[in-house]
Amino acid sequence: MSEKAELLTILGHTAGGKTALAAHVAERLGAEIISADSRQVYRGMNIGSGKDYDDYMVNGKRVPVHLLDIVDAGYEYNVFEFQKDFLRIYKILKASAKPVLLCGGSGLYLESVLRNYELVNVPVNEELRKSLGEKDLDELKKILQEYRPLHNTTDIKSRKRLLRAIEIAEYSKGTMEEAGKSVEEELNSMNFGIVFDREERRSRITLRLKERLKSGMIEEAEALIRAGVTHQKLEYYGLEYKYLSRYLAGSLSYDDMFSQLNTAIHQFAKRQMTYFRGMEKRGIKIHWIDGSLPLEEKRELIVKTYLETT
Repeated sequence: MSEKAELLTILGHTAGGKTALAAHVAERLGAEIISADSRQVYRGMNIGSGKDYDDYMVNGKRVPVHLLDIVDAGYEYNVFEFQKDFLRIYKILKASAKPVLLCGGSGLYLESVLRNYELVNVPVNEELRKSLGEKDLDELKKILQEYRPLHNTTDIKSRKRLLRAIEIAEYSKGTMEEAGKSVEEELNSMNFGIVFDREERRSRITLRLKERLKSGMIEEAEALIRAGVTHQKLEYYGLEYKYLSRYLAGSLSYDDMFSQLNTAIHQFAKRQMTYFRGMEKRGIKIHWIDGSLPLEEKRELIVKTYLETT
């Protein structure tokens, strides 16, 4: 008999139906869900981040979910905090003998838990960020290269990532402080990924974007701005909030906003899948499930496979 999985993980690209599937699986197993989404932690960022609260309702009951709405919009939550928060909740749930289901699409958040990364808690360096404020991407790349070789190409794909990578490199220069391992070894997780063919993925993303715009996504961004979240901070949160900010600031027409955002989400979903394939190469086994199967069939496939681990 194989060892029982300590954790059940459901992952996949945006608009892939992860949340609804996770909720139905959790309901069948009596499990609680821990969300692994880098933007769903923010209060008031609901439609744009795709929280889909209704998906957690199964058979008239709300499936318990953790790490949604835990910090105010405007804050910069990070993977170090996520790992710490995940482990705190995970230990509580395991102590009560409840199955734990991890669900999300933020690859780094997922991998930080599944591979038990040792992370450095690097504070924001406002003085450093200010000194780098006028530099373009090429200049920032050269600065980062002075600290270390650019092995991680994701660090150089956006100004936000470059600034953070330089900040971490500068901090690491002056201290050897690291977060010790919170558990002694990697969690024994059974991982399932939802996958669609390219055309179905594109169709789902575009349809979902149209539905979210009709549901008040623009009004949500306006409310965030009225609450004091700056356009600069909305840019930081990326994707929906980045393009909605530009539309509300008058630098993009509605049609251009929709077109550019739609393209950006397609590109993001592709990067998510690339990251998941990278996780597999780094030793994380993922059981891939055809997303076009009926929800009940996907649920039973996962539940049956999971229960067979004992």
